[in-house]
Amino acid sequence: MNATAKTLIVLGCILIVAGLVAATGIRLPLGRLPGDIAIKKENFSFYFPLGSCILISALLTAVFWLVRLFTR
Repeated sequence: MNATAKTLIVLGCILIVAGLVAATGIRLPLGRLPGDIAIKKENFSFYFPLGSCILISALLTAVFWLVRLFTR
């Protein structure tokens, strides 16, 4: 099996898992993590999910690292 086929199989498995999570309604605890910045004033509100961005970045880095590891 060539590398393209392996990559497509791994990405397909990831999409299946993501679809099952979305179909079951499991809520991920993103958006209220420590490190998220929320500023609320009288006529102004600002929200930047810094902690969530870092977590998603780390997870995607691990996934792509594993894909690269298994497609060599």
